[in-house]
Amino acid sequence: MILASELKPGQRLIEDDLIQLLGVGRTPVREALLILQGEGFIARNRGWEVQGADHLPVRAIFESRMAVEAETARLAARKITPEMCDALDALIEQMEPSGHQPRLALNRLNTAFHDLIVKAADNVVIAQFHERTQFYYWALRVPVMFSDEQLRATNEQHREILAALRAHDEARAETVARAHVETTMHIVEPALPR
Repeated sequence: MILASELKPGQRLIEDDLIQLLGVGRTPVREALLILQGEGFIARNRGWEVQGADHLPVRAIFESRMAVEAETARLAARKITPEMCDALDALIEQMEPSGHQPRLALNRLNTAFHDLIVKAADNVVIAQFHERTQFYYWALRVPVMFSDEQLRATNEQHREILAALRAHDEARAETVARAHVETTMHIVEPALPR
C-alpha cells in the first residue's frame, strides 16, 4: 500500500484501522509496523506515520537507483527471453511522445518497462532493492513535466537498453542503464525545490 502510493507521506496509520482493513490480529499488525519502521517506510511520532523520501538526499536516491538499475540490466542481459524483449519493444513504442499522453500514463509505462527488466533479471533481492529505490524516486513527488525532447532522449535510451538486452551484452546493458538514470537525474535534480 505504501509502495503503490495508496498511503501518502505524512498519513497516519491507526492500528485498529489496519486490523480491520487487513483482517488480522493486533500482533501481526504491530510486527508489520515495526518491520516497516526498520525499513524506513514509516516512523513513530505520536503514532505511526508514513515516511516520504524528503529526509534523504536527492543525489543519494539517484546514485542508489543507478547502481540497482545497472546491475538489474546486467543480470537481465543473461536471462531475458525473446518474448520479454518483444514486450519491452511494445512498451517503448507506447512511450513515444505524441504531445497528448497524460504524464501519469507515461509514468506507468516507464514503470512497466523497468519492472519487466527486473523480472528478467530473476533475482528476488535485486527486485526488493529496485522496489525501494523506485519508491524513493516517486516519493520525491517529481514536479517536473519532461519536455517531448527529453522524453524522446530517455526513450532512445530505452531502445539502447533493449538492444543490449537482445544481444545479451551484459556490459553494454549495465552501462546504458546507468547512463539512463544519470540522464533522468540531470533533468529532475535542478527542478526540485531547494
